[in-house]
Amino acid sequence: MAGRGKLIAVIGDEDTVTGFLLGGIGELNKNRHPNFLVVEKDTTVNEIEDTFRQFLNRDDIGIILINQYIAEMVRHALDAHQRSIPAVLEIPSKEHPYDAAKDSILRRAKGMFTAEDLR
Repeated sequence: MAGRGKLIAVIGDEDTVTGFLLGGIGELNKNRHPNFLVVEKDTTVNEIEDTFRQFLNRDDIGIILINQYIAEMVRHALDAHQRSIPAVLEIPSKEHPYDAAKDSILRRAKGMFTAEDLR
């Protein structure tokens, strides 16, 4: 992947993923695996977690966007992720607003700084 940027991956509801695909983020890797997962009502937690772990292990992905309500389903997997790349960002969906109190990655980032650092 020398000379090329990394991809953004998305795990979200149909509206979220469709919006990002229309924005041009959709890609297939050399093994024909997409960089997105549309979570529907019949998608299992195991499928979500497996896809998240696959995205973590792909060297072509630099950022993983995940709807926060879906992140809640696999919180243990998000909390176990300690590397800075790929970065994992929790985003709102149309039906579920963003709640900073639930974002474990934001809480972890806040813990890295003191009030003195932000002055």
